[in-house]
Amino acid sequence: MDTSDLEKKVDQLRKAIAQYDALYYQQSAPLISDPEYDRLKQELQALEREHPELLRPDSPTQTVGDDRIEGFITRQHREPMLSLDNTYSQEELIEFDARLQKFFPNEPLAYMVQPKIDGAAISLTYESGQFVRAVTRGNGSEGDEVTHNLQNVSNLPSVLEGAPAPEIIEIRGEVYMRYEEFERINAERAKAELPLYANPRNLASGTLKHRTPQKDRLLDIICYGLGYCDKDFFQQISEFQNALRHWQMPLLEKFWLVQGIEAAWEGIQELAAIKDQFAYPIDGAVIKLDTLAHQRQAGATAKAPRWAMAYKFPSEQAETQLKHITLQVGRTGTITPVAELDPIQLAGTTVARATLHNAEEIARKDVREGDCVLVEKAGEIIPAVIGVVLEKRPSDSQAFVFPKNCPACQEPLSRLPDEVAWRCTNLACPPQVRRRIQHYASRQAMDIEGLGEAVVDQLVTQELISDIADLYQLNFEELLELEKFEQKSSNNLIQAIKDSKQQELWRLLHGLGIQHVGASVAKELARHFSDLRALMAADEDRLQAIDGIGEMIARSIVLFFAQTLNRGIIERLMQYGLNPKGNPSPQDNRLAGKTFVLTGALPHYTRDEARALIEAKGGKVSSSVSKRTHYLLAGQATGSKYTKAQQLGIPILNEADFCELIGQEPPQNDLPELPLG
Repeated sequence: MDTSDLEKKVDQLRKAIAQYDALYYQQSAPLISDPEYDRLKQELQALEREHPELLRPDSPTQTVGDDRIEGFITRQHREPMLSLDNTYSQEELIEFDARLQKFFPNEPLAYMVQPKIDGAAISLTYESGQFVRAVTRGNGSEGDEVTHNLQNVSNLPSVLEGAPAPEIIEIRGEVYMRYEEFERINAERAKAELPLYANPRNLASGTLKHRTPQKDRLLDIICYGLGYCDKDFFQQISEFQNALRHWQMPLLEKFWLVQGIEAAWEGIQELAAIKDQFAYPIDGAVIKLDTLAHQRQAGATAKAPRWAMAYKFPSEQAETQLKHITLQVGRTGTITPVAELDPIQLAGTTVARATLHNAEEIARKDVREGDCVLVEKAGEIIPAVIGVVLEKRPSDSQAFVFPKNCPACQEPLSRLPDEVAWRCTNLACPPQVRRRIQHYASRQAMDIEGLGEAVVDQLVTQELISDIADLYQLNFEELLELEKFEQKSSNNLIQAIKDSKQQELWRLLHGLGIQHVGASVAKELARHFSDLRALMAADEDRLQAIDGIGEMIARSIVLFFAQTLNRGIIERLMQYGLNPKGNPSPQDNRLAGKTFVLTGALPHYTRDEARALIEAKGGKVSSSVSKRTHYLLAGQATGSKYTKAQQLGIPILNEADFCELIGQEPPQNDLPELPLG
């Protein structure tokens, strides 16, 4: 490779890594897996080692990824918050130990091995024992203050008590999201036919960097590292861990204090064997010197300490054939390429489809139909194609050409300057129309029974409807023409559509399909606006004044109501009798700030009825039990939620207890009260 080609290659690698860093750290939306990213960095490091004249101080191999974004106060770290060098090999761990042995010849080295949580790094500052602020890693020297977004972390003490504390201390940790919370949020999005979040790490990081707290998303934190502190206060990291325990800080469930690299490797292997038992994502192990004086003597590079290293567990992968690349058109027009695969077993499930992300990723990986591909499922909801086995590529292979026109309606595709996704902007595009109507009729929105996917498909295909307002013009005779429709089913659907006119405002708002407006945001809007016209007249400043609505959501709402087509549909809906009133905050706020979880069958209330009663009095309903749960409302045939509530000491109510709590007479009929459990 001549000099010009070498410089070009290095420049391409730096630009690619910079792009992936921005997506990962600032947007919490990584395009590639950790192993793919690490391979790019290793390739760049190798070239810079072989050609030191090309090494630059601003190279991504010499700097910490920067998670700072506009809109946050920037705070300086008293002690730099560096990243860690990482490896996937035991040999490199042994080399790491050999380098340290040169600093400390003939000294036995004590190591601490800790789980590496896949979350967002955070630094907590306590002054005179009082919690002062939380700051992200940022660029290592300074980060964004996100103190306001830790209010949902219930197990973080505001005061350090139980043991002496330094005057000023920076405690380092990781903000993460438990699997059950991640699955709860994705289940709600699936019901609302919204795109699923990829993994708990991305969602935790994105939630942490919201300008307004996301109260409907529960975050957790674990503390494990020491930043700034009087250097004589602690002698070992293990001593610091004991102090964290006395201070009631949230701690790692498991760690290993060992002598020598062989014992450290045994600890890593033990962790690998039990990592799936943790309630949160773990993607490796961190090995660090236990003695703080040794840490200071070993020092650090501009990017990472010399006294610590991360060993990352390999992701589960499998080879299979990519038979076809299909293109899906989403409700908002996003074109998503999907790999249709020969089915394989991966991470305990059968995988027949995998995401290809977007056109840029297909081109970068040069993925083609007929290729033998590597598929990975590392904490991802949707498996991803991470590469091609080139030596198995068919001789007649042809590069995949991403279309310039929508595969469904043939209208030209477009892409915004700051987006990677191509979109079909034709709002009359049939797949978009179908998905918008399905979402509008779904149980989480207008709840129109009988208007499922197959019925919507027939109505759109036969051109009986082209938008949600057309539903209210359907007649009995038209429905009789549909497959499997008879007199009774036609009457039932006509009645269900008519009944939907009486639905609450939040259901209509959710059903309109405004980008970023899910059920919880819709309910918040319905509490602040008297009707739909009042909301349509609101500007971004008015919307951002509402708790939980930030700049992105406000802009999306304003843009939606500014579109002529959307306003026309809404005017027609109003003409047909849909203009429900808002739901001002309840006068009876006795359950304000209280979170309930429901389990089992209640004798007199359905779950929806119980939820409505709780929300009507200012409370919230969550799907999973945690330390933040205030009450478990339990009926018959309870399961793991009941057991967990008992373990956490959470009050468990039966229906009678619940009615007493909300000040309501229990229903009177001949149904017996079901026992708890």
